[in-house]
Amino acid sequence: MPVYHTLGSIPHKRHTVFRKPDGSLYAEELVSTEGFSSLYSLVYHCHPPTIVKELGEPYSVEPKIAREKHLRHTSLTGFKIKPENDYLESRKPVLVNSDLHISLAAPRHSMTDYFYKNSQADEVIFIHEGSGTLKTGFGKIPFEYGDYLVVPRGTIYQMEFNTEDNRLFIVESFSPIRTPKRYRNEWGQLMEHSPFCERDIKRPQDLETIDEKGDFKVLIKKQGLIYPYIYGTHPFDFIGWDGFHYPWAFSIHDFEPITGRVHQPPPVHQTFEGHNFVICSFCPRKYDYHPDAIPAPYNHSNVDSDEVLYYVDGDFMSRKSVVRGQITLHPGGIPHGPHPGTVEKSIGKERTEELAVMIDPFKPLMLTDYALSIEDESYHKSWQENIE
Repeated sequence: MPVYHTLGSIPHKRHTVFRKPDGSLYAEELVSTEGFSSLYSLVYHCHPPTIVKELGEPYSVEPKIAREKHLRHTSLTGFKIKPENDYLESRKPVLVNSDLHISLAAPRHSMTDYFYKNSQADEVIFIHEGSGTLKTGFGKIPFEYGDYLVVPRGTIYQMEFNTEDNRLFIVESFSPIRTPKRYRNEWGQLMEHSPFCERDIKRPQDLETIDEKGDFKVLIKKQGLIYPYIYGTHPFDFIGWDGFHYPWAFSIHDFEPITGRVHQPPPVHQTFEGHNFVICSFCPRKYDYHPDAIPAPYNHSNVDSDEVLYYVDGDFMSRKSVVRGQITLHPGGIPHGPHPGTVEKSIGKERTEELAVMIDPFKPLMLTDYALSIEDESYHKSWQENIE
């Protein structure tokens, strides 16, 4: 999705001499994806990015699968995940498959004594509560409630929070995160029918070159392990960069819903896509305007995919007793739909104030031990009507 962007100082031509004021060379680095065949950026460092002073022992953060196979509608009370001081320790994977991991986090403190890099997954960090700044060598991105932070794999970053009250919904994607192809023309520009455009994208700003030597702890994640590295120079020593590979943000509040005379299917809410899954944004919008329209969604069978909904805010006309931070999982193979009484109640309604993030993966999701600890075990009975 990102368009061409540049910050700082770069030479007139790539792969040419670019000297510091003292006459020595800046260190050029190509950050490329899918070999040399996809998005890339050229970064210019004050020091080579290869200076490693120490390697620590790796440790596992692999999700512990508690329920590998299941066919039961499931609800998780996300805000039952307890806050923790450390950002990485606060990240609790709850639903996983080989294409993506879904985690909840409630970090209290900013990352001040280490940096983090996910070397094999793009991260989409949805800010449910809290605000702060995503800090990278590419620049800074201020974030607030409702922002999606898209951090490409291989990006070293720090999260700086303004308060101790933070709630995050995180998707790790083992394929690149992109905007839906049908929104873009052959040159990559978002078209007129897209529910958002380039003006809505928040790109890095305020590039701060930190030219320091010392001991800098970088925790690198790969294949379920965290590898502790001690770098000899500050990771944010970029003097300049340009390209298409960089972190960016998009606010769910800037998504412009697509509506119609009758109920529109979930693809109209699509915001991002990865390999074998999509991410959608359900936002406040006008309801269907056919005189006989039923605004509540119809019953439907997920034949080929699971469906995950993360409830952010607002009133959901198709559900009863929804709470903020709740996650529902409707697995492929059985139908689901509106709760009893909500269809009739929705008729004549003119708008909804619901706010939610939806993920549809094509491979079944597995529940982790953290998921079972916050599960509402009676949720699958919530469609029962009172029978005398």
